Amino acid sequence: MPTYSYHCESCDTDFEIFFHIKDYVESPNCISCNKKTTHRLYIKDVSTLSASVKKSDSELKTIGDLANRNRDRLSDDQKVELHKKHNSYKESVDDKPLPKGMSRMKKGTKTIWPS
Repeated sequence: MPTYSYHCESCDTDFEIFFHIKDYVESPNCISCNKKTTHRLYIKDVSTLSASVKKSDSELKTIGDLANRNRDRLSDDQKVELHKKHNSYKESVDDKPLPKGMSRMKKGTKTIWPS
């Protein structure tokens, strides 16, 4: 079921509700004060890069959905560290010494064959 985010004007509370699209309510009662002075927080719902409502665990259909959900839970610092970790192999290998008796192969030029 999708997660919908709301804000209550009366008690200044943000909350989320899980329900099916067919049961969608534009302005439900607040979970704190039980008043109907709520409005939808669309910006929170579309904060994922896929620009759709958040999916619950039962709605994750692909590995990509799971990866997006996990990415969205990371802080900016965690994202930077993860990027460093996954791209560290791209550092120049010329700086790393080889075992004795070994040498590096020279990179050739790319040849584009005519079609």
